[in-house]
Amino acid sequence: MVNERQDTIMEILKETRTANVKTLAKTLFVSEATVRRDLAEMKTLGLIKRSHGGAILPDNAEEVSIFVRMNENAREKEKAATNAVLKLPDFQSVFIDSSSSALALAQRVDLRFKTVVTNNLQTAILLSKQRDINLILLGGNVQYNTVSATGAWTARQLGDFSFDLMIASCAAVKGVDVLERSIEQKEIKLAAFTRSKKRVLIIDHTKFSAQGTYRLATLSDYDLIATDAPPPKELQSLGLPFAF
Repeated sequence: MVNERQDTIMEILKETRTANVKTLAKTLFVSEATVRRDLAEMKTLGLIKRSHGGAILPDNAEEVSIFVRMNENAREKEKAATNAVLKLPDFQSVFIDSSSSALALAQRVDLRFKTVVTNNLQTAILLSKQRDINLILLGGNVQYNTVSATGAWTARQLGDFSFDLMIASCAAVKGVDVLERSIEQKEIKLAAFTRSKKRVLIIDHTKFSAQGTYRLATLSDYDLIATDAPPPKELQSLGLPFAF
């Protein structure tokens, strides 16, 4: 019930941008104390900002906190990561994006004596505990929700690299289009995309029904598309490099 209430609160805020506790309590048929607890938890997760007597939807609300994303569909992401490991091409240098799916894959790959570049603080912290990795963390404006560096400066830094491999996820897949929810994430991934010889897309099946606004690429631009389950039938007949 807590998740359902919080989902409803998010939908309300997406329409109104702001809401007070009293109105939310009446809409949800719960006490104001319950709403306050939900809002406190949502603030901790980086989903909302608190206002006097209510909540405000932050400007980057479409980018859900990585800590939330790490827990959502965790089993599916684990399976997709396992499927990807078995078919990764050989590489010495790799860019790993700020997605929780890429983080799941990074935990399974032997990265010793390889150069790893990422814009995600959580990925960098995880990999910094391993020996013999040449780990490079990109700088930039750190996004509270995604715990990642973004912005024009971050994208320009990627111009100084040439990667053997890019490991990334996305916000959604619509038809054959790979989509992102924010222009900032799109620009970072596009910069890495153009500097990589091979590209791996790792997604769980929910991405095929998710929403995104900014087109990054098409599925045929990737050398491997790892997922946890068979893709929609209309995609299976296109000869795309799926691993599931």
